Order: sequence, then structure tokens, then C-alpha cells
Amino acid sequence: MAFRKFLPLFDRVLVERLTAETVTKGGIMLPEKSQSKVVQATVMAVGPGSVNQKGHLQPVSVKVGENVLLPEYGGTKVVLDDKDYFLFRDGDILGKYMD
Repeated sequence: MAFRKFLPLFDRVLVERLTAETVTKGGIMLPEKSQSKVVQATVMAVGPGSVNQKGHLQPVSVKVGENVLLPEYGGTKVVLDDKDYFLFRDGDILGKYMD
């Protein structure tokens, strides 16, 4: 649980991408080239937010544990305890999945 030792700053959000599908529903193994880029992730940690033009803190719009939709490209890769996580700005997150 290395991400518990990592706190994003400002409006940054640390996410763990969901794993790519390697087998189709019919049981066919997919080669790495055929696997689509994973655009879903779970929020692992969030920063406190950013300061707006009036000097007020604008909190991050997602919470730890929520599942979010990411852009296909972007984010900064962060390796914590040999596991890949990604940092995105709050404004780069496209949406969140509602339960």
C-alpha cells in the first residue's frame, strides 16, 4: 500500500488503471497489440485542490475509491512498490461511474 505514503499536490489525482482484457468472452487470447488502452481507473489518492482566482480552495471533484473515466492519452506514470499508478489533473478526468 505504497500509495498511502504518497499524497498528490494541488488538484492532482493518483489512479490505478484497471487491467486490460487479455481474453475475450469467448475465451480467445488477445495479443498485446489488440488490447485496447484502458481508460478506466480507481482513484487511490487526491490532492487538496487548487486555489481559484478569488483565493478560495476549489476541492478535487473525485474521491478515493471512485471509478473514473480517463482520456486515452496523458497522465504521469508513478511507480510505487513496483506497481504502476498514474497522476492526472482533476480537470483531465472525463467522468466518474455512479453506483
